[in-house]
Amino acid sequence: MTGPADDLADWLRLACVPGLGAQGQRALLAAFGLPGHIFAAGRGALAAVVGGTMADTVLSAAPHESIERALAWAGEAGNHILTLADADYPRRLFDIADPPPLLYVKGEPALLSRPGIALVGARSATAAGEANAEAFARALAQQGLVVISGLALGIDAAAHRGALAAGGASAGTVAVIGTGIDRIYPARNAALAREIAASGAVVSEFPLGTPPLQHNFPRRNRLIAGLAEGVLVVEAALGSGSLITARLATETGREVFAIPGSIHSPLSRGCHRLIRDGAKLVETAEDVFEELRGRLGWPAPVVTPAKGHRRRGAEPATPAEPSLQAALALDGETARVLEAIGHDPVDLDTIAARCGLTVDALYAILLPLELEGRLAQLPGGRFQRIT
Repeated sequence: MTGPADDLADWLRLACVPGLGAQGQRALLAAFGLPGHIFAAGRGALAAVVGGTMADTVLSAAPHESIERALAWAGEAGNHILTLADADYPRRLFDIADPPPLLYVKGEPALLSRPGIALVGARSATAAGEANAEAFARALAQQGLVVISGLALGIDAAAHRGALAAGGASAGTVAVIGTGIDRIYPARNAALAREIAASGAVVSEFPLGTPPLQHNFPRRNRLIAGLAEGVLVVEAALGSGSLITARLATETGREVFAIPGSIHSPLSRGCHRLIRDGAKLVETAEDVFEELRGRLGWPAPVVTPAKGHRRRGAEPATPAEPSLQAALALDGETARVLEAIGHDPVDLDTIAARCGLTVDALYAILLPLELEGRLAQLPGGRFQRIT
């Protein structure tokens, strides 16, 4: 937790020094200890660390109105500014190359130090991908892992929703954002951000008022990877920022997991590349949890399963596929259409050819399935089963 207001004001003043940056701040902190000692040091001592020009800039740095604004923000209920010297600053971030000197936290700071799993993926995710992200997040939160993501559209938002749905005493969720903590992006996730802050935590390293700048989001990704014990990529194209998060996770010794998908889907190719490069292929949340349990040193649960019942914790995280008999209970023609669609994205003409139905007859079957959440229509007029 932040210390006395005067100490925090010195940290904020250091962060406001033009041109110094986080690397320069860390160099001065390593040399002098605390910001107050930096501003009390002589020019020669500062110049030995950051050069004469920057030493002059540091010593001439005047109090800035942004400091008062940040102090006022930190004084509001539920708001916190963590510094590198705070006991609540997450130690796992010391594993990354450039831990931020300040973290702005809205919500519960203790969540940042609890064992967590990052769930990331495509913004333009498929309905099946979002369903998988939500189901995995819910199951992993119920197992005691904090779910960490970036509050983006698609997979990120689904992961946060899944963790929130776990409810009760479940671990919760952390959203790491690439703007100032008072600027939620995208705006349509503002309500979700408020929900996360109420029972989890929203985190940013950027000063209040920082707008959504493109180069800040890769920096955000390193914090997602750094806070987590492992990173699970749910859906990702080859150029996805999620692959950056996975690479950063590997560089800091984190586990990387990926969910495979259809060979025909562009949003599976990033996951498939990760798997080829050594990421662990996972099909259920239990696959992820078993791997991380060993890493964390958590004991395996001693449970004797009743005959004919699943072991607790072994429920599949992905939506359960209805049996053919359940599908037949709908009606024989609907079951035949679902079987013809299979589990890969497929276009309308192909479904019609497989079923021997006209396009008009197919639409009469597909629309109710889509409304019931059994089917998703993808770009390009293709369809994919969700359950």
